[in-house]
Amino acid sequence: MKRLVVASVLVALAVPELVLAQTTAVQPAGGKTLAATMNVYVFPNNAQDAAQQSKDESECYSWAVQNTGNDPFALQKQSQQQQQQTQQAKEQAKQVGALIGEVANDDAGKGAAYGAAAGAVAGRRRARAGQAEATKQAEAQGQQAQQATAEQLQNFKKAFSVCLEAKKYMVKY
Repeated sequence: MKRLVVASVLVALAVPELVLAQTTAVQPAGGKTLAATMNVYVFPNNAQDAAQQSKDESECYSWAVQNTGNDPFALQKQSQQQQQQTQQAKEQAKQVGALIGEVANDDAGKGAAYGAAAGAVAGRRRARAGQAEATKQAEAQGQQAQQATAEQLQNFKKAFSVCLEAKKYMVKY
């Protein structure tokens, strides 16, 4: 790791204008590039300037959306919605479990209470088990949806990268 850092510093000192030109192409003034917002790292192999890189990234973004049917910004919103839905489902499972426990604990009178004590305990156990199962199921469905969204994003990044590589950029994500 130290050798890599030392070699990088030596290269940077030996060719400052090349490094400066390529650094400005990757990070233009005013913010991130389109690729950087998606955590895709793009390095110009042919000393393309910032304006050319921006144009190429925009063209490749459109091409990747058309070819994969996925827009990473829409996928990000979808992922957030999925997380919210999972959380809501888990909350509903807790509420249902609490409601069942309350019904099982209802006081119908002392005589019935003694006879139903064993049933109430069993009812609470079933309610807790049902709540735990519902929560577990909500989490599993949420994870499954998140995994599908992650795969869609991965496919988009592959298509986006292929397009940029064809335009003579080095791309990593």
